[in-house]
Amino acid sequence: QVQLVESGGGLVQAVGSLRLSCAASGRSVSNYAMGWFRQVPVSERTFIAGISMIGLSTLIAESVKGRFSISRDNAKNTIYLQMNSLTPQDTAVYYCAGRPAVLHADLRTDYNRWGQGTKVPVSA
Repeated sequence: QVQLVESGGGLVQAVGSLRLSCAASGRSVSNYAMGWFRQVPVSERTFIAGISMIGLSTLIAESVKGRFSISRDNAKNTIYLQMNSLTPQDTAVYYCAGRPAVLHADLRTDYNRWGQGTKVPVSA
């Protein structure tokens, strides 16, 4: 099974940018379609972005479309989430997730591998 570890979170000012990374180990991430989710307290984990197994297809949630993008480098066993024009409403814990399938999905229950999350507080 693949293990996932997110990094790159931290305090950022509004309108700033941040790039999150998700490093995989234990098994090649090229066997998984990947996604990013985020969660705020007392709320469900929500889909942000997904990318297919070899990166030919991506899906971005409407709430962040035009500001966020997802990419992957299978040679480095790493997935990225580029976040631009951040607002305080983007404050959340961001999770990387994997599913042993070719295509991405936008439901939390479609993913069976999860990282521990990385916090992204955005100040006004």
